[in-house]
Amino acid sequence: MARKILVTGGTGYIGSHTVVELQQAGYEVIIVDNLSNSNADVIEGIVRITGQRPVFEKLDCTDMPAMQALFDRHRGIDGIIHFAASKAVGESVKKPLKYYRNNIVSLINLLELMPKFDVKGIVFSSSCTVYGEPDSNPIDESAPIKPATSPYGNTKQINEEIIQDFIHSGAPIKSVILRYFNPIGAHPSAEIGELPLGVPQNLVPFITQTGIGIRKELSVFGNDYNTPDGTCIRDFINVVDLAKAHVIAIERMLENKSNESVEIFNLGTGRGLSVLELIHVFEKVTGKPLNYKIVGRREGDIEQIWANPERANKILGWKAEESIEDTMASAWKWQLRLRERGIM
Repeated sequence: MARKILVTGGTGYIGSHTVVELQQAGYEVIIVDNLSNSNADVIEGIVRITGQRPVFEKLDCTDMPAMQALFDRHRGIDGIIHFAASKAVGESVKKPLKYYRNNIVSLINLLELMPKFDVKGIVFSSSCTVYGEPDSNPIDESAPIKPATSPYGNTKQINEEIIQDFIHSGAPIKSVILRYFNPIGAHPSAEIGELPLGVPQNLVPFITQTGIGIRKELSVFGNDYNTPDGTCIRDFINVVDLAKAHVIAIERMLENKSNESVEIFNLGTGRGLSVLELIHVFEKVTGKPLNYKIVGRREGDIEQIWANPERANKILGWKAEESIEDTMASAWKWQLRLRERGIM
């Protein structure tokens, strides 16, 4: 019988791509999402890619009675992949309580329910923001955890500590914590991709929306950083590559391939690209000049950060495969598909 995986935030950007990879690997998937930053139509895209319809429950993970009822209805959940969270750095600075409530209470509810319903493990969606402004790059998992530069980053640090403290207390579960760098791109089918509600908080949707004329211009936040071209540097990773790592992580937990109760992995390409370099890649793959302007720095932004993904490469047997050119081309193809459908 297929193993049953609960994916919280499964209609979101990374969640939906992970649902596709899970289904293609033979898992049965239950999605929980409150649709606060996603759309239920994403499920139709998943069905078009995989030929299977995941179970969908419109619920908020902070609602404990509703989550308890969900676990009652869907007995036999083997593992959880927990994406559901508010995720915009800038917004978190302005609305910290929203971030602490959504991101921390949702995790605590899941952890409380897991032993009651014999759920074996949880893959936690963390972030390279836990490293703060790093002392040096590339960063491996032994790099110090720095004071968070935003409430969003702080919730990731706190949640990692909650998971480790809970398991250390003797809870009968395992966890794999995945620290992502910067996911971009879309499924090559252009059936699913990044579709933020309202004004995009992430760079690539703003680039593609500017490229197609939805946004007048892209603001580049600062060109006076200590980097070769003065703009921030990030490790941009293809979202499908990232999704595949979650399938490997869940399998590793469920098959007890590790003696450790908590494992942590950085997921990135190992290559840093600046904001301007990414814009130039977009212009190259689309043939479209992009209208952008340099503005002041944005609070909460880190100057430069990229991964040393060696641990994930060796232990998980996972590697980022897609080129930055193909990744940006997939993001543009997705934007064109949205235009075809009259969505934006």
